[in-house]
Amino acid sequence: MAAEAGPISKVLIVIAMQKEATPLVHKFNLVEAPAHQSTFPKGAPWVWYHGSYKGLHIDLVLPGMDAVLGVDSVGTVPVAVVTSFSIQTLKPDLIINAGTAGGFKAKGASITDVFLASDVAFHDRRIPIPIFDMYGTGARKTFAAPNILKELNLKVGKLSTGDSLDMCPQDKELILRNDATIKDMEGAAVAYVADMFSTPAIFVKAVTDIVDGVKPTYEEFLQNLIAVTTALELAVTKVVDFISGKRISDL
Repeated sequence: MAAEAGPISKVLIVIAMQKEATPLVHKFNLVEAPAHQSTFPKGAPWVWYHGSYKGLHIDLVLPGMDAVLGVDSVGTVPVAVVTSFSIQTLKPDLIINAGTAGGFKAKGASITDVFLASDVAFHDRRIPIPIFDMYGTGARKTFAAPNILKELNLKVGKLSTGDSLDMCPQDKELILRNDATIKDMEGAAVAYVADMFSTPAIFVKAVTDIVDGVKPTYEEFLQNLIAVTTALELAVTKVVDFISGKRISDL
């Protein structure tokens, strides 16, 4: 974790999908670490980009492609594993989990809106036993960044995480209980690992689909993905620009 005596120097950006990552790789002029230079274990499909931008060392990691099916390794397990290893080896001062999310119009979300998550929780870890139920939900506050919110005028809302793109009735019930404005497939897992290693993390999520809308989630997600990744790139760039030269306590 960054020493309060000095500014943030190392930022780790964690992203699930290559299409979400590519605009940021180009924006920050990051280069992919070749296999012989990577600190990642042999056989791991993870992808690591790195570079310098406005006085910051930026590492950007992805879970990579599934070795059998060739699709992005989305979901809580792949992102938790790559985040854990990256924190231990790259030693960031701050984590930014950036990505797309579904939004709830009943909570004020619209397509291309960008949110900074104030809280995270899971909605598909149902353990109906006292105390274990709280563990399953895993509700926690994210790292408070009031100055980022003030300066960048981002929306703020609670984030609920699960391993399915759609929403079954049980998920819906818990999402409502979590008071979520946005839902994704990675955020709460990143938060769990970041807390484990006492590393501050912020969550920047851009809305691709309206969960409580009329269109099927998968259709709306695919239809809006490219446009929303542009909004995500702009927001993350503004966040990184703001972070440059700042201490953790300045956020």
